[in-house]
Amino acid sequence: MLPAPSRSTVYRILVRHGLVDAQARRRRREDYKRWERDAPMALWQLDIVGGVFLADGTEVKVVTGVDDHSRFCVIASACLRATGRAVCMAFARALERYGVPEEVLTDNGRQFTARFGRGGEVLFDRICRDNGIVHRLTQPAHPTTTGKVERFHQTLRRDLLADHEPFEGLEDVQAALDHWVATDYNTRRPHQSLDMASPAERFAPAPQAEREALPLRLPVALVAATSPAVDEEPEVERVLPLPPPITPGAVEFDRIVPPSGNLSVEGKQFWLGPARAGITVTFWADHDVIHLLAGGARLKTVRSHLSDNDLVRLAAAGGRPAGPPPLPRPQTDGAAVEVDRVVSTAGTVSLLGRPVLAAEILAGRRVTVRIDGTALVFFDPDTRELLRTRPSSITYDQAMRLRGARPAGPPPRPSLEPVRVQRRASNTGVIMVAGQKVALGRVHAHATVTVYVADTTLTIETPGDTRTVARTTTTPVRSVKASRPRKAAL
Repeated sequence: MLPAPSRSTVYRILVRHGLVDAQARRRRREDYKRWERDAPMALWQLDIVGGVFLADGTEVKVVTGVDDHSRFCVIASACLRATGRAVCMAFARALERYGVPEEVLTDNGRQFTARFGRGGEVLFDRICRDNGIVHRLTQPAHPTTTGKVERFHQTLRRDLLADHEPFEGLEDVQAALDHWVATDYNTRRPHQSLDMASPAERFAPAPQAEREALPLRLPVALVAATSPAVDEEPEVERVLPLPPPITPGAVEFDRIVPPSGNLSVEGKQFWLGPARAGITVTFWADHDVIHLLAGGARLKTVRSHLSDNDLVRLAAAGGRPAGPPPLPRPQTDGAAVEVDRVVSTAGTVSLLGRPVLAAEILAGRRVTVRIDGTALVFFDPDTRELLRTRPSSITYDQAMRLRGARPAGPPPRPSLEPVRVQRRASNTGVIMVAGQKVALGRVHAHATVTVYVADTTLTIETPGDTRTVARTTTTPVRSVKASRPRKAAL
């Protein structure tokens, strides 16, 4: 029996007899030509990278830029929020230090262009136009176009961030970036694409004569921020009086329910259902609770997520000083009622024939509920240790009709012991505890750590080390155990 011909042999025979159309072969890696500008300062590639965390869990963004010809890092500026102004500040400092390039290449981020927004010219485009810089944009979903700056991000993560402990502040991040760029990346680290030369060996800033002939043009706000003001004769120092502090109180404002039945106020959604679409809902809000009313009748009451700035913003956007809260008050001053309940698997207890949220972490536990007309206080019946507090709309008369109701005893005491929880670090070494992010460092990626949550501190036990950070949230602990790993598909 003769051996069967190979696939390529059959293909060549079919092509030879014109039975199939010949197709171009897939290009080999050596067939591709690496493109780059012929000289430095011809093109800069700019981008923004995240994944840099402070010790308190705050994520820092880094504005980056490399010269296309030499791979020289011209921008490495850390900022808490990569706004258009922060990006332009970093870009302006690089222009003042190295001169003006012929072109810049960026993606389609809102900091760089309004191409996919409302149109017009953003601040970055204005700087390019005023200085004769050609601003080129990549095609959407084509990150390889800015491959050189993306490759710089990989080097930054691997050589600096992977083994670095979490930074204490933004100044520490910037100092580490400046030191690494100046003493390692630009000057000592060889690049295979540069025939093992360093970027500094191929880079040269714009000539001084060119800078003097065409001075850099920046908006007034950026000039004042990037260049320190020189005052030769400071005769009188002008001190402007500070505005009086704003102490917002409760605010009332109106919203119309959309067709979806889902209202949104300052980042939080309030579900009212499509059946109430088109009606006007009045919000009564302060720091503690938010009441929703329609036609004078209260629809629901939830815990408030609003800060002072949120209340000021709502008041300025058409809000009005609120009247008395719509919650019913108990008929007897100081009267309170207690009932015993078992928390369901969904974290709720039954009051007045409807489920009331206690906490998922209390599922299956027997608790005592104290009802005082404005709040539901959940505590341990044996130790009277405070567990949770929720807003309440149950009147004193309604509370006395509950199953097992009795006059309340002394108020429960808050817990003095820290809560012990476990967390599994992410691939960047970050954990989330009580709504607060804590950066442990990439060396602890995917490690399971123990955290002791107190009122003001978080104590984290890592392999061979224990650290304590300040607690910045009041969110209760909702999960004690670390997340379970995903099961492999069968």
